[in-house]
Amino acid sequence: MKLTVFNSDATTSSEKDFAGLPTFEGDKGLQAVKEVIVAINANNRQGTHSTKTRGEVRGGGKKPWRQKGTGRARAGSIRSPLWVGGGVVFGPKPRDYSKKINGKVKDLAFSRALFDRAVAGEIAVIEQFVSPAAKTKAMNTVVGRIAPKGKVLLVDAPFAAEAARASRNIARVTLQEAAKLNTLDLAQYKKIIVSTKALEAIIARVKGGKN
Repeated sequence: MKLTVFNSDATTSSEKDFAGLPTFEGDKGLQAVKEVIVAINANNRQGTHSTKTRGEVRGGGKKPWRQKGTGRARAGSIRSPLWVGGGVVFGPKPRDYSKKINGKVKDLAFSRALFDRAVAGEIAVIEQFVSPAAKTKAMNTVVGRIAPKGKVLLVDAPFAAEAARASRNIARVTLQEAAKLNTLDLAQYKKIIVSTKALEAIIARVKGGKN
């Protein structure tokens, strides 16, 4: 599969064939992509939300008024869910949202997402991320030449301190290590720029089946 390869300052580019990238036919792997993305989002949820039932709200032990003769509706507690300051009916409670995904499904989803982005021309390769004197302006210029607009994911293995410092203040840019790249990363960014070193690491992951 051919990808566009840019030099370090993105002024020149060429097409290069990368034989190690995965290939698919038809819909194979699409369901796996969906399952993995749902699982990643679920596993990122803290599940710490909580409300109090009428038994947990402080107060309300005394009956507000007598049962009959007042002309008002009968009430047994000021902490009834019908009252302001009362408990909540069927409100959220802390829970575990995590989902388990089979390792082979993860591998299949990662490979399929990588294939789809590569076929769509949304993955670009740069020789290396270099920013003289760690200047954000210089890095922004390089990224703008490859991806003029939209969210951009930069992938390296690993990032040099200067390149990371120069990139982290660009609002539309996110950094990710090749070893931590996942299916959700591949799915949610308009453009993905990987260094040649990072692409080699990603291809090795695909071949080794460790995603």
